[in-house]
Order: sequence, then structure tokens, then C-alpha cells
Amino acid sequence: MTNTLKKFENRQMEKLSEGKKIPAFSPGDTVKVNVRIKEGSRERVQAYEGVCIARHSNDGDVNASFTVRKISLGEGVERVFPLYSPRIDSIELVRRGSVRRAKLYYLRDRRGKSARISERTAGHGLDTEVDEATKDMTQTAKRAAKKAEKGKNREAARKEQEKIKADKRAAKAEAAKAKAAEAAAAEAPAEAPAEAAEGKNEE
Repeated sequence: MTNTLKKFENRQMEKLSEGKKIPAFSPGDTVKVNVRIKEGSRERVQAYEGVCIARHSNDGDVNASFTVRKISLGEGVERVFPLYSPRIDSIELVRRGSVRRAKLYYLRDRRGKSARISERTAGHGLDTEVDEATKDMTQTAKRAAKKAEKGKNREAARKEQEKIKADKRAAKAEAAKAKAAEAAAAEAPAEAPAEAAEGKNEE
């Protein structure tokens, strides 16, 4: 009896999720749920974006659901969506959040910055890139390589600073040279009339 019911539920899940991509998300993640809204004879898709504060049952259960909370006009709004509802057009994962609880009902009593959830960049559900150059190295070799890389970066930074200082000195010397040339050019016209006056007196 149990196996028959499970098979029936699996068939229903396959039917309801056909052509629909459901991303792996957890409480704390920001999701956008595109819901089909029927208005008379017309049907449109409405997006509902917020933070998933709870997951109910497993993904393998046809009755699985999740709660999404958002702030609308300063008021908290929560909606519970059946995961395999035919009214859900699609679910998009907008941002992953870093939380320690499976149920985030405490967000109901928080406002502003205290209700924010920091972004998660590693862990379950996230693909991590493996560096082919270091995956077979021991921890000691990795530390040595990291230290060498830091030393290389420091040396490059030192050379860059020396180049900047040299450029500044060259610019300063060029400015002093130009200033001296301007001063010499300013003195030359004043000396020329004096020499002309002396020549006239000798005549």
C-alpha cells in the first residue's frame, strides 16, 4: 500500500514538475516565485520576490512547500507556496543567504538592517572551482606556494613604488629646469638695453 502510494506521488511530482526547473534553495536564500494569476479569461505571471524563511517537508514529497517573506510598503508579507503547485510558473534563485537556522521566523520581529541576511559564497549548493595546479599539492607545498606568491606580489609592489618615486623625482627636476630657463629668459631682455646704452655713451 505504501509503495503504491509513493509511486502515485512520484508520478504526480513528475507530471507537475515537467518542463519546470526548480533550483536548490534553502532558508535564508532570496527567491523569485513567478505565479500564474488568472483574471477572468486572461492569465498573467506575477513575480513574488522575498526571503525563504522556511521549507516544509522534503523536495521528494509531493506536499512539500516553502514560505517566502518580503517587505511591502513597510509591512511584512508572507506567502506559503506548494513546491509542485501547477500555479507556479517558475522559481528563480536570486541570492544565497548565510544563516544558521532552518526556520527564520525571528525575522518577523526585526526591521531594517537587523533583518538583513549576509550573502553566502561557499558551502552546500554552491559549485567550487578546483585549481588544477594545486589540487595534488600537499598542505606544506600549498603554504610555500602561497608564501612565494605573496613575496612575488610584494616585490612587484615595491618596484612599482620605486618607479612612481623615480617618476616624481624626474618630474620635479624637469619642473626646476623649466623654471630656471624661464628665469634666464626673463633676465636676458633687461641686460640687452643696458649694453645698448653703454655703447651709445662711448660714441
